[in-house]
Amino acid sequence: MKNITLLGSTGSIGRQTVEVALANPDKIKIKALVAHKSDELLEEQIKVLQPDLAVLSDKEAAARLTSRYHGRTEILAGEEGVLAAATYAGSDTVLASMVGYAGLRPTLAAINCGKNIALANKETLVAAGSIVMQAVADKGVSLTPVDSEHSAIFQALRGGRENEVKRLIITASGGPFRGKKRSELENVTLAQCLNHPNWSMGKKVTLDSSTLANKGLEVMEAHWLFNMPYEKIAVVVHPQSIVHSLVEFCDGSVIAQMGDPDMRLPIQYALSWPERYPYAFDQLDLVKYGTLTFEAPDLEAFPSLAIAIECGKAGGTLPCAFNAANEEAVNAFLEGKIKYLDIPYITASVTQAHHNVLVPTLEDIEAADAAARVAAQAVIRSL
Repeated sequence: MKNITLLGSTGSIGRQTVEVALANPDKIKIKALVAHKSDELLEEQIKVLQPDLAVLSDKEAAARLTSRYHGRTEILAGEEGVLAAATYAGSDTVLASMVGYAGLRPTLAAINCGKNIALANKETLVAAGSIVMQAVADKGVSLTPVDSEHSAIFQALRGGRENEVKRLIITASGGPFRGKKRSELENVTLAQCLNHPNWSMGKKVTLDSSTLANKGLEVMEAHWLFNMPYEKIAVVVHPQSIVHSLVEFCDGSVIAQMGDPDMRLPIQYALSWPERYPYAFDQLDLVKYGTLTFEAPDLEAFPSLAIAIECGKAGGTLPCAFNAANEEAVNAFLEGKIKYLDIPYITASVTQAHHNVLVPTLEDIEAADAAARVAAQAVIRSL
């Protein structure tokens, strides 16, 4: 039995993790839930799962829930509550799916308490990969990827030794604007951005997918997860989202992991590893999908991918600055304050001016995140 703390339980990954747990009641038990401010959905999850702890980081939302709920689950609030759940003694594994930079501190706290990590929060490694991976090594815990692309690589790497890997090939759907030129993206709407052809995700990830910023974050995550230099990581657009990623070996063999565009499979594998549990959901039907195609990403139309990779290669605090600037730009677009093509302009402006600390401490990372957000807001106001 795996005893789980679920960080981000009301988001897209969190809700699907609940489905996986309910499909495997003899193997997975969710002991603690953490959400931001969706108190009504969290209350529904509490009733179904009966966890020991439930947390709302928004204290007003926690107060609303506390006024209604009088069951056995302990309700906590705020950052202290999030950290209490992340380090809860009744859990052995933390599935980290909080959105953005906010997931870093709880994930680090969980690692430092000896918890195994199933990681769905790529920003944790983007912002502080060296610190997080050192903590994983020091504590002797496992870190298994939840993102479908990294899960695919994690599985395909079992086909050879590390020194036999020629390169990792990360697939991208291309998002809703695949094939469009930069000039055609000037006035795209939020609704168009959120209309992903294959995946059902939260607004932040879906918008990042449309700009290919998400793929840049995934390249940086792969660098840390698999100890792979950037020169050995490639991105290929695969519109059908059936091949989730591939590993090419030195002898020319290429091993791919395939499945429906459904996050429940990588979630389940991250929790079941090193075993495989029987799968209770739809299975891949290759005949139904028919043709699978691949193409190069268009870096002129979608410069966020190239900006992210260059920041990753530079290392230090620059990836953290990219992530912070991108989060601020995405929020501004979601609020209608900027245009779509302003997003990569903002990240480029902030990262070009960033003072890079090459061997950062956690304090350096936090300072870089804060400074990049201030700089991004200044660019946003100027537009």
